[in-house]
Amino acid sequence: MADRVLVIGSGGREHALAWKLAQSPHVKQVLVAPGNAGTANNGKISNSAVLVSNHTILAQFCKDHNIGLVVVGPEALLGAGIVDDLMSAGVRCFGPSAKAAQLETNTSFAKAFLDCHRIPTARGKAFANPQEACSFITSTDFPALVIKASGQAARKEIIIAARKEEACRAVQEILQDKVFGETGETVVIEELLEGEELSCLCFTDGVTVAPMPLVQAHKQLMDGDQGPYTAGMGAYCPVPQIPEALLEKIKDSILQPIVDGMRQEGTTYVGVLQTGLMRTKDDVKIINFNCHFGDPQCQVTGQRHAKIGTPPPWPV
Repeated sequence: MADRVLVIGSGGREHALAWKLAQSPHVKQVLVAPGNAGTANNGKISNSAVLVSNHTILAQFCKDHNIGLVVVGPEALLGAGIVDDLMSAGVRCFGPSAKAAQLETNTSFAKAFLDCHRIPTARGKAFANPQEACSFITSTDFPALVIKASGQAARKEIIIAARKEEACRAVQEILQDKVFGETGETVVIEELLEGEELSCLCFTDGVTVAPMPLVQAHKQLMDGDQGPYTAGMGAYCPVPQIPEALLEKIKDSILQPIVDGMRQEGTTYVGVLQTGLMRTKDDVKIINFNCHFGDPQCQVTGQRHAKIGTPPPWPV
C-alpha cells in the first residue's frame, strides 16, 4: 500500500473510503479532492484543492506530492478516462478504464454484453428509433416495463411503466423530445422484474473476484416503494433475510462471468464492480451496474467492517 493516497470525490462515499484507508498502518496520509467538511483536517485525512477535471494537472500534482495511489469515487470521472490518463502518466490508480466503465456509462453496451455472455438479466432490447421502440413495446408480453436512457445520467432515474401507453410516451419523451439530453440517444426497454433488490460489490484484478457482503438499498423517493427512482434513499448491511449461500451463487453465476467476459472481449476490468440484482422467485438477475462504489452501499459496507466500538464517521 502507498504511504500517501488521494481519494477523488466529495460525498459520503469518499468520506467512508478515506476513513477506512486511514485505518491502514501502511497509509500515512489520505488526501481527498475536493472532499467535504467531514474529511477536512481529520487525523490522517485532509482535503486538497487540486483540479481533478484536468488530468494533466492532477497527474503532476500526484508526482509532486508523492501520491502512491489514487482512488476514484465518482463515475463521471471514470467515464471521462481519468484512470487511463493517470496510468499513462505513471500514476497508480484504482478503478476501471473508460472502456471498461461502459458497463455503467452505456446501458446499451451493458445490455448487449449480458445477452452475449448469457448472464442472467431481464428480457429486453435497445432502440434508437422511437417508432421501432413503441412497436416492440406493443408486441411484448411483459406485464410492466422499465425504460432506461442508455447514456450516463447522474440522477440515475429510470421510468417504470405499468401500461404500454405509458411506456410509449416515455420513449417518445426520451428519444424524440430529448428530455434527458445526450444521455437519451438510445433507450433500453426491459421487463420489470419483481422480487427483492440487492446490491453486491466486489473487488477484481481482472481475473478473480472477491465479493463484499450483500447490501440492500432503497431507491424510490417515497415510502412504500413509491415515486421516482433516485441514486439512493438509504441502505443497510448485512441483509439478514438473505442466506449466505446466495452470495456464492452470485459470485459464480454473475460476478465471475462478467469479469471473464470483459477479459475475453479485450477490455480487462480492474477495480470495484457493483451489481444491482433482483432476487426473483426463479433466479437472481442483474439489473444494473456501478463501476465504482455506490454512495450508500459504500458507507454501510465500511460500517459493517468497522471495529466493534468504533463509531462510523457519518450520521446513521
